[in-house]
Amino acid sequence: MFYNLPILQFFQVANNQFSGTIPISVTNESLLQTLDFAGNHFVGQVPSLGKLTKLRLLSVCSNNLGGFPSKDLKFLKPLTNCTNLYRLVICGNNFGGQLPNYVGNLSTQLSVLHFGYNQIYGKFPAELGNLVNLTLLDMQHCRFDGNIPATFGQFQKIGILELSENKLSGEIPAFIGNLSQLYFLNLADNMFEGSIPSSIGNCQKLQHVNFSMNNLSGTIPSEIFSISSLTTLLDLSQNSFSGNLSDEVGNLENLDVLKLSENNLVGNIPTSIAKCLSLEFLYLQGNSFSGTIPSSMVSLKGLRELDISRNHFSGSIPEGLQNISLEYLNISFNMLDGQVPTGGVFRNVSEFAIIGNNKLCGGVSELHLPPCPSEAKKPKRHHNFRFIAVIVCVCAFFFLLSLFLTIYWMRKRSRKMSDDSPTIDQLAKVSYQSLHNGTNGFSEENLIGCGSFGSVYKGTHALEGSVVVVAIKVLKLQTKGAEKSFVAECNALRNVRHRNLVKILTCCSGTDYKGQEFKALVFEFMTNGSLESWLHPPSTGIPNHTLNLEQRLNIINDVASAFHYLHYECDPTIIHCDLKPSNVLLDDFMVAHVADFGLARLVGKNIGESSMQTSSIGLKGTFGYAPPEYGMGYQVCMEGDMYSFGILILEMLTGKRPMDEMFKDGYNLHNYVQVSISSNVLQIVDPRILSKGNQLHPSVENCLISLFRVGLACSVELPSERMAMVDVMRELNRIKSCFLSAELMEEAD
Repeated sequence: MFYNLPILQFFQVANNQFSGTIPISVTNESLLQTLDFAGNHFVGQVPSLGKLTKLRLLSVCSNNLGGFPSKDLKFLKPLTNCTNLYRLVICGNNFGGQLPNYVGNLSTQLSVLHFGYNQIYGKFPAELGNLVNLTLLDMQHCRFDGNIPATFGQFQKIGILELSENKLSGEIPAFIGNLSQLYFLNLADNMFEGSIPSSIGNCQKLQHVNFSMNNLSGTIPSEIFSISSLTTLLDLSQNSFSGNLSDEVGNLENLDVLKLSENNLVGNIPTSIAKCLSLEFLYLQGNSFSGTIPSSMVSLKGLRELDISRNHFSGSIPEGLQNISLEYLNISFNMLDGQVPTGGVFRNVSEFAIIGNNKLCGGVSELHLPPCPSEAKKPKRHHNFRFIAVIVCVCAFFFLLSLFLTIYWMRKRSRKMSDDSPTIDQLAKVSYQSLHNGTNGFSEENLIGCGSFGSVYKGTHALEGSVVVVAIKVLKLQTKGAEKSFVAECNALRNVRHRNLVKILTCCSGTDYKGQEFKALVFEFMTNGSLESWLHPPSTGIPNHTLNLEQRLNIINDVASAFHYLHYECDPTIIHCDLKPSNVLLDDFMVAHVADFGLARLVGKNIGESSMQTSSIGLKGTFGYAPPEYGMGYQVCMEGDMYSFGILILEMLTGKRPMDEMFKDGYNLHNYVQVSISSNVLQIVDPRILSKGNQLHPSVENCLISLFRVGLACSVELPSERMAMVDVMRELNRIKSCFLSAELMEEAD
């Protein structure tokens, strides 16, 4: 197969239909750095590759190699000569036998070791801990047994530890808490015993934790609920945990999936769970929880699936559950009583289960439940009492009428003041003097941005006994529309609460030292600035001020989550009207927060019922990001925000602004991507994403193409054809899962 190729450095035939054995002639190509046979039908053994001393990547994943245990892993010993080896991936084959001790003599540069989905058995050799530069160790779905060696505590750089679906036993070692870079931990489907070590609370980068299907017991340590970075999954199901669920569960404000099912947990569900606003999937079935279903759970507006079946809940079903975005609900086999709601998820009997609750009544007809008893008839009032009631009502009517007329005339005299008060009165106030002092007199050195209606300063503000850094937006009241922008932003932000929206702390409405009117809004300060500064850094910026593909995907997810909340979970619905990179701010952890609601509109659920629809604030949005229909006088709508969101995705993936000088005469960013996505996608990708050359792992490239397609589907010209945010969220979750899997296999040159 290899004939006189003395300068061959990269050989990749992944994801084809090749069969037979791996050719022995490959061992003669001494300059080879990458050897990738993944995703084919090769059989037999891996030849000795010890002569390939420059080899950095070897992948034979997803073939039919192995099957002769006494020889299967012998190829590892010659690989100890390959001192540049960086990735070793042999997953998804038939390799058997025990893992030899000399695996610990592999290259000290080794970063990725992926042996999962094989027939390898026995104990982990302690020497494996010598590979101190590992960032990924994946041994899932093999037949390993015994304890996790103490030498694993030397993996100070490891980010992904995947040991699920083996026969590992003993206790989860306390040194887990020393693996400070860990963000993905999966020990599911083993035979671990004892309790979860409290030291896990030290792993403050963990996003995904799965301890399910073990023999763990004791109480769930509150330290695990202190890991604020948990976003993807916390799965403790199918163990023997006991005791109450700690109130600290409310600290998991960013978590998507929480699984505590099939344990021995007791007591009430803490009301603090209402703080977990990002929860989409909550599984508590098969425990001994009691009390009522907390009504605070209706605050979980993004909850899609809830299973609390096979517990001891009593009382009625919270009526508010019909008003959130539940797609599946199981409350079977409890002791619930009272009326079953008829809205939301309760309308479709195929999406919820209530059997085993014999005292329920009402609900939709398909449930065939008995009707609820009528209210007892109220006794008739005495005739004289009714006469007195009529007189009281008439007097009250005239009193209220006179009061209304008085208020009307007062408001007419000070209309300007009344326009602001409904919003401002609900926010804590701060004085002009305090803001002046906190910004050093609104000095130029504290100026961090300017917009159409105001300037933003970095400053300090006393909050709850401590001084915090804040962003202060000072309105340019001489600019037409600035005051309406102030009211719009206050109205939009006063009642919203979401981790991906900027938080308003206070406001100022008064006069400055010159006696001139002064208005300002105070927000939490975002350390990493705007998305604009990362996508298009100034020439004098920091050289490494850039975003990789994973960070861009996370930011897209964050922005989508914010707009799902604004469009579907707020009442009234909020239309942002001005989504663009400069209005997306990044905090310490690079979590995105949507900002600047100066053009926002509050609309009723039927979109036509708007308290602000008739008061235009100039152009609805920014040129290039605003949908074309706004320029023709159309009313604002959710589809307009979706267009801006689609353009934002395309800009993040291409690195090109929609106002780039190359886009003119009808040629725009949408068209630019559309003509290249199928055949030439890597030519339009922001080069900073391709940090390892002009190649991506095929699975990663497929994720990238899927992201481009979401951007295109959102930014089509006709509003009725744009992708809805509900569908976007579903697609982004799929892409995120695929990307996480693909990342394990991505070439790391």
